Amino acid sequence: MIDKICTFLTNKIRKEMPEVDDERAEVINYGLQNIIGEIPKTFLLFIIAFLLNMLKEVVFMFLVLIPYRGASGGFHLKTHLGCILGTAIFYCGIVFLSQNIILEEVTKYILIGIIWIFGMIMIKLYAPADTENVPILSRKERRKKQIIAYILFTIALVVTIFIQNNTISNILLFGNFVQTLTITKLAYKLTKNKYGYEVYGDVSTQNV
Repeated sequence: MIDKICTFLTNKIRKEMPEVDDERAEVINYGLQNIIGEIPKTFLLFIIAFLLNMLKEVVFMFLVLIPYRGASGGFHLKTHLGCILGTAIFYCGIVFLSQNIILEEVTKYILIGIIWIFGMIMIKLYAPADTENVPILSRKERRKKQIIAYILFTIALVVTIFIQNNTISNILLFGNFVQTLTITKLAYKLTKNKYGYEVYGDVSTQNV
């Protein structure tokens, strides 16, 4: 159903804008699928969270991760069903772990330090992690998103230090860590995704 709606809208756009070629139309179609597909996916996620009695925590995690996800990027699963299941496991799984893991103060600080160092390296290497269907080829845009990712990731971990609520603190820590994993080379290989530069070439040769 979503595919048909997106194809219809893409064809409508091509009629209004004849200059849109096949390659650009494919990118538009993929973008529409992501936007329109987010609505039922998010709705189902919140239903699942409600049934598992963790709606407030999942909504909190969803909202606080949106900026970092937008800046850092990450892989996309190939099917709508896979995306829905993956999203539910990602959010509900992390909330479940956050509710049931209690970190000693020293252990927590050490873990924060390790995750921060790991995150800085991964952001430097891979962020913003785009895909072949929605590539980010402008050096200026890539640099801007990377800087934002550095800042948001660091702020989240600093905030984690001061939050007294164990569940909320863990959500910030584990959520940002797992989100960072989604931009890595290994994650892309496991999910059969490709970075934009792997398809369109080195971004250093693209417009700034």
